Amino acid sequence: MLPPSDSDLAQQATRDPYVFDFVAMTNRHNERELESHLVTHVQKFLLELGQGFAFVGEQVRLQIGDEEFFADLLFYNFKLRCFVVIELKAVKFDPSYLGQLGMYMAALADLLAHPEDRPTIGLLLCKTRNDVAVEYALGGYSTPIGVAVWKSALEESLPEEFTASLPSIEDIEAELAGGGEDAPES
Repeated sequence: MLPPSDSDLAQQATRDPYVFDFVAMTNRHNERELESHLVTHVQKFLLELGQGFAFVGEQVRLQIGDEEFFADLLFYNFKLRCFVVIELKAVKFDPSYLGQLGMYMAALADLLAHPEDRPTIGLLLCKTRNDVAVEYALGGYSTPIGVAVWKSALEESLPEEFTASLPSIEDIEAELAGGGEDAPES
């Protein structure tokens, strides 16, 4: 919903999918772990986002009324002259996530943006999505908002039958914490 002169740059800011080759994760992880990996590899993540991005912060506190909320990742794009807020989900797209992201976008525009900044761009990164549901969910939005999927090369390179047989991170952590006492025999 940006003016035509800005739409090409906005499309670059909201490509799909985002490939996180530098993040060795499987779909058994949560959003906080994904966020931590991305921040650890912020230079590579900035390159994946595209040109003009500057990292502002993670878990950026937004005081809204008497409540506080935390935007997962916040960037500023110097070419677009606007903030870009990213909400991470390690699960399938749910339309309710757009309401959360929309609130962050409005709050950032009010609390942090300079009057000369362009509208904040929102990007929801989900593990999977139903394209038709996304299209319907975005139908009522006039703000620059995108929904993209993220994936890692490691996850994509393993056959599905192999990944299904691997233990989850939680199983491995429980095994390490318990010293293997309760582990089933092979």
